[in-house]
Amino acid sequence: MFSILLAIIYLAFVSLGLPDSLLGAGWPVMYQDLSVPMSYAGIISMIIAGGTIISSLLADRLTSRFGAGLVTAVSSLMTAVALFCFSQSDSFIMLCIFSIPYGLGAGGVDAALNNFVALHYSSRHMSWLHCFWGVGVTISPYIMSFCLSRQLGWQSGYFGVSSLQIVLTLCLFLSLPLFKKCSVSTEDEQSPQEHIGIKKALKIKGLKLVLITFFCYCALETSAGLWASSYFVEYKDVGETLAASFASVYFIGITIGRFLNGFVADKFGDKIMIRVGILICIFGAVLVALPIKGEIISLVGLVILGLGSAPIYPCIIHATPKNFGAKNSQAIIGIQMASAYLGCTLMPFVFGFLADVTSIAAYPFYLLAFALLMLVASEKLNKTIKPQ
Repeated sequence: MFSILLAIIYLAFVSLGLPDSLLGAGWPVMYQDLSVPMSYAGIISMIIAGGTIISSLLADRLTSRFGAGLVTAVSSLMTAVALFCFSQSDSFIMLCIFSIPYGLGAGGVDAALNNFVALHYSSRHMSWLHCFWGVGVTISPYIMSFCLSRQLGWQSGYFGVSSLQIVLTLCLFLSLPLFKKCSVSTEDEQSPQEHIGIKKALKIKGLKLVLITFFCYCALETSAGLWASSYFVEYKDVGETLAASFASVYFIGITIGRFLNGFVADKFGDKIMIRVGILICIFGAVLVALPIKGEIISLVGLVILGLGSAPIYPCIIHATPKNFGAKNSQAIIGIQMASAYLGCTLMPFVFGFLADVTSIAAYPFYLLAFALLMLVASEKLNKTIKPQ
């Protein structure tokens, strides 16, 4: 039964990944059609991530009351409806409105499922779980590129992804009885979860450092994916249709990296995987920043940046019960998610403003700054906490 449930959770993470790279892939065309500044992508991204922060903080209570299965299915449905509404939109204001359910649909399921896997499965399963998120996030830019190359418009890209999301949502609703059976059969095995508030949680030794690490990681990941196409169009003079497919290069690196990490994560442990990942991110950002004509080196740098990003998120999540205690894990993972999505909310918008007042050429240096700060916080965390 656990194996079947794990397969369903993998499916849920494909569903979570599908919408995440669409905005970045389509934005070089979208902002012109909508007659808004290029930096306004950060506003939409900020609204989406803001909704995710709220649902992440509520995930502990929602999951306790309704169960992980129902939270997952309803959240997926909200995202599917929001994507369909995006496909019918023709103004920036409408996109902002529909970004609210878009974001709310992601946070609760993310926190609930990550905690379940962290408690019951090994680190390799956590890596492969997030690899499936990478599958979803890699597919959608190709759908957008396909639609743009055939002059179908960016709305058709959103419609195609919403259709896939609806099918996945239906599968999740059909699996609800299995979620309930597995919850009953594992009830005695799980450590009792404590409901702790943010104020109390912040007093836990080392939590602030892991929140900084999460903030920096998601700031890097979201900014890298959102602004990659615009960087190649505006700075590398790549065509808009080709650049839309380039948006997926970073996520291809993440997906491949998480698949490979699954084979070595249990052997080396979360701490080493995080450290190596951050160092590879730094190397990838340096390659993207090299002042070399053409896009090949930058593309290679994006892939390497993705490979380095691969172990960081799942390994931090998987280490949470060990670092802070199983009884606190659901509440703390929700708070960690909120910190992560705060990085998603604010920092892509900040870069959009920075690019407007300076140049899109600042893109790789912006990513490098977060990678370096992440390394400092992570290493300090390792010296501060004693695994429980």
